[in-house]
Amino acid sequence: MRRTLVLALACAIALPAFAADERTALTLYRADGDQLFQTNGDAVSGDGYAVVHERRAFDLKGGTQDLSIGGLPSALDSEALTLRFPGKNTRVVSQRLLLGQGFDGAVAGLVGQQVDVIGTSGQSLASGVLVQGGTPLVIRGSNGQVTLVRDYAALRVSSTDNVARGSTLQVRVAGGTAGSSNAQLDYPTSGLGWRGAYVATLAGGNTCAMAFDANASIANRSGRDWKDVSLKLVAGDAQRAKAPPQPRMYAARAPAMMAMAAPKADMRQESLGDLRTYTLPHPVDLPDGSVTQTPLYDSRNLACERAAVYDSGARYYQSPPRVERDPGVPDDGVPVVTSLRFKAFDSLPAGYVRVLTTDRDGNAELLGEGRVDDTPKNQDATVSLGNAFDLRVKREQTSFNAADHQVDEGTRLTITNAGDTARTVTVREHPNRWRIWTLSSSSVKPSKSTSDELEFKVEVPAHGSTNLDFAVRYSWTDADLRPN
Repeated sequence: MRRTLVLALACAIALPAFAADERTALTLYRADGDQLFQTNGDAVSGDGYAVVHERRAFDLKGGTQDLSIGGLPSALDSEALTLRFPGKNTRVVSQRLLLGQGFDGAVAGLVGQQVDVIGTSGQSLASGVLVQGGTPLVIRGSNGQVTLVRDYAALRVSSTDNVARGSTLQVRVAGGTAGSSNAQLDYPTSGLGWRGAYVATLAGGNTCAMAFDANASIANRSGRDWKDVSLKLVAGDAQRAKAPPQPRMYAARAPAMMAMAAPKADMRQESLGDLRTYTLPHPVDLPDGSVTQTPLYDSRNLACERAAVYDSGARYYQSPPRVERDPGVPDDGVPVVTSLRFKAFDSLPAGYVRVLTTDRDGNAELLGEGRVDDTPKNQDATVSLGNAFDLRVKREQTSFNAADHQVDEGTRLTITNAGDTARTVTVREHPNRWRIWTLSSSSVKPSKSTSDELEFKVEVPAHGSTNLDFAVRYSWTDADLRPN
């Protein structure tokens, strides 16, 4: 038999109005994946991790009593849930989580509420407090008598505030004294998470400068609205022994993007063990199926450095000396990769940086988008922007001679620039024939030399080209080839 849930008030279903003496607090951990922030997919997500701190008010009867806590997210971790009654000798005996989906989930959220049970002809079958949902319904009347109802058409409640959206936790408590009591409810859940969202807008001119906006992007796909909550964001990599609880998925429309304007970002930043926390100064609303942004810091202007890097990619892999003529590096096809580097003015949590520049029409256009890891204050952050369109490198082996215990190899790189401005290209070479080598000669002095890398800074004019010639000598002895 199909049943409907009839509401006495003609308005949308809302979360219950929790009786509590202080605001609900959410602690959100960084979400490394993109699933939470996508504009498609499941409405309730198993990605993300948050810890919820709530205060709930209960009317305790003393002794053993069943309590119903509705409006919970459908993916909370019931094993990690704690319910405490400060100042009361009341303990939790058992608990059961009922997923809030469909009619049965709504009925489960009404346990402990006053309801009217309606028959198929509209007649009243029973009235009283709902003790148990499902089949049969268990109703306790005002006279204490209990009625079991198996077939019915609808339940009528006095207010939409009594109808919980989300999951319901049924708890049996024992001990303690009778009276009103505020309980502390703490539990982790998935479907909530955050990450850094940064925008770097490059200024015009020959020097590298940018306007930098640092925001926190907060996603809620927990299956529940969060209204007027205190919010703490945790940056860093907090290890978890098990995967976050996975909700039962169902399809829905994409989350709505929201922007929370703030004239000044005065977020409080503190250490939490090896992690770092950011506490928002004002309460926020996080509707279910939304992505909200709020400032981490005020906007500011920063100096930066743009780089164009050619890296041959060849490496020495602990093999015997390579004496064949093949250089082991493609003649061309290795791209020149561009990047943006800047110094973190404060702690920057991991996230994505969108790098923009203003075109001739006055519009800010995307140069590239890259991820930055957690970056402490005064450390360098580098964003890869992709391959340079106007820069190309042609590689040529100009000389090769393999003699006893020695190889000499010459290389020419021809770097062309089809752009309208001169560029500096950083060339990184990794001599790969043997672990012992020396630079015999080079047309450009190396800016860096280590045991496995040579680096050159090559100036390339606009609409022109520059050659980089260098030669490397590899040498070894018989003793070098003997196994240790």
